[in-house]
Amino acid sequence: MAPGERRAAIVAATLPLVRQHGVEVTTRQIAEAAGVAEGTLFRVFPDKDSLVQAAVAEAFDPAPTLRELAAIDRSLPLRDRLTEAVVVLQRRLSEVFGLLHALGWAGPPDRMRQPPSSGINDGFRAAVVDIVGPDAHALRVPAAELAHVLRLLAFSGTHPMIADGRPLDAPQIVAILLDGLLAPTTATTARTTTAETKDPRC
Repeated sequence: MAPGERRAAIVAATLPLVRQHGVEVTTRQIAEAAGVAEGTLFRVFPDKDSLVQAAVAEAFDPAPTLRELAAIDRSLPLRDRLTEAVVVLQRRLSEVFGLLHALGWAGPPDRMRQPPSSGINDGFRAAVVDIVGPDAHALRVPAAELAHVLRLLAFSGTHPMIADGRPLDAPQIVAILLDGLLAPTTATTARTTTAETKDPRC
């Protein structure tokens, strides 16, 4: 196995153990999961902390999530596309929150925090805008604004403390995003009234 492949395999075997055991995970457990001798670990990583940090960095890598978003079937109705997007985002968020909890961290370490200029948030926003695609004309706000609100709702609706033990699922988040919280008849009346007010014939 090439060195890069061996490193990736060890990291992949380590991440589930870190989720389960946090920093208490042992190199013996990691070696058994990776199917290698303990000594092999230290030929790839200088110490256990470096290996754990590599696994955490892998968990924060946005590339797999962006690939999942890109793979969503664009022929589905808008609501279904957005629901699938939220499922993907919530899965990533749940994994990250669970990992931070297992490690006893309130947030990612400074070396893994991404500055606003990093472009990662822009990547997620662009992915959702692309999912909206030709249906953007049906929105009352730009697709980028919808993407921003969707991420906020997904984050707050998934975070166990922010959600106060009552997390929102993907269909709920999309319903709030597209329909709001007014009763359907009230919402319809409000939209109709607004449209009539703006009608130059009135």
